[in-house]
Amino acid sequence: MKRIIIALFLLVLFAPVTFAKETEINKTDYLNLGWWEKFNDDKLTGYILSAYKNNPDLKAAAINTKQAEQMVKMSFSRELPEITFDGRYQREFESSEQRFGDMVIPNYSQSNFVLPLTMTYEFDIWGKNRLKTKSLKLQNDITVQDEKSAYISLTSAIAANYFNLIKADNLIENQKRLIELQKQIVSMEEKKYNAGLCPITELLVEKQALTAFESELNLMIENMDVIQNRMSVLIGDRELREIAHNDDFQIMPVPEYLDTKIIENRPDFIKTEYLIQKAGYDVRIAKKDFLPSFLVYGQIGFNAYQLGKIFTPDTWLSNIGVMPTLDIFTGGLKLSRLKFKKLEYEKTMQYFEKTVLTSIQELNDSLVSAKISNKNYNKALENYSLEENLYTLSKKKLDIGAKSNLAHLKAEQALLIAKKNEISNKADCNLAAINIYKASGGTDYINLQNLSKDENI
Repeated sequence: MKRIIIALFLLVLFAPVTFAKETEINKTDYLNLGWWEKFNDDKLTGYILSAYKNNPDLKAAAINTKQAEQMVKMSFSRELPEITFDGRYQREFESSEQRFGDMVIPNYSQSNFVLPLTMTYEFDIWGKNRLKTKSLKLQNDITVQDEKSAYISLTSAIAANYFNLIKADNLIENQKRLIELQKQIVSMEEKKYNAGLCPITELLVEKQALTAFESELNLMIENMDVIQNRMSVLIGDRELREIAHNDDFQIMPVPEYLDTKIIENRPDFIKTEYLIQKAGYDVRIAKKDFLPSFLVYGQIGFNAYQLGKIFTPDTWLSNIGVMPTLDIFTGGLKLSRLKFKKLEYEKTMQYFEKTVLTSIQELNDSLVSAKISNKNYNKALENYSLEENLYTLSKKKLDIGAKSNLAHLKAEQALLIAKKNEISNKADCNLAAINIYKASGGTDYINLQNLSKDENI
């Protein structure tokens, strides 16, 4: 019997414990740099890489994932035997005589040395502990999807702010030129008024327009400062590098249709699928709580009254046993827990349905918005081209003396206003494309092919 107990302890003590091998994930894959490189803008990808290194939200999301991994390991450890060492030393003092029939044991004192190894193991006959580990593994997968979602949201926000900054920078430059032209117009109107060639109302209207242009410029500068501050937070850098004036950025193409199956790539969609599976495991765990549990325990070690004889065969200590446990009455706790988990499962199913509907809606909205943005840009581009032709004609008339300098300045002003609309609509095209990317779960939708019209939106 002694040999059997020793063999069991040695088997448990030295048996290799193997956790599920962790897959090393290169988190830069979450950035999807291949997609952002399609914009052909090194500064944009540079900002995204800076955020990868410095953004606190990404770091916190990574920590959450690591914590979830440790929770899985903690759960797995409950599936294994537990071995503890609980050595103790005590000094006993008996101050009264003890009688056992005619035998009398006088007062005495003695030492007691106990050096045991204790093993306990819940025999998982119903697989409840295994299910708990699987449930936490799914929770880990859910946390991974949350981390992916954080990457998609952050990179999309950085790109949106970046193009808004370019938009604001170009609009400010354009607005400054408008103000300079308007100042010239006001100056000419003042000369006309002083010469009695125009009423005071014409001069006041032009001065009012100048004030409006200057107020609009102030709002543009304020908006750019706000975007820059927001961008600094996103990339985790207090000093944002200056963005060069660039109105020749590339516009991302917009697909005519998008397959609704693309939403299956969204982290929130995958997350709700995991939530359903986890809720199913939790219901099964709650059901198994009604079954008895079996605790296997054992102990080996030494129990001696003299320190010098503690490791002799006469002081050997060993025992082993099985302790079944069944809760007879818990005040309805387990039944309520089971009902709660079932309701949680039903609620998760509703979340899944809502996620599907919301995902399709966001995909539809982003695609429609992108199409409208591209149409508006084409119209703005067409209008700018017409204004360029008008400006060219105005220049020719000015050169031959068929048009006044004041009228030509107004033609140039109309060209700048058309340019302002073209700048805004061009940036809006890329903002809409970024919304499609975000709504599709970070999918490179440009490379999607063989779309069936019947299954498209």
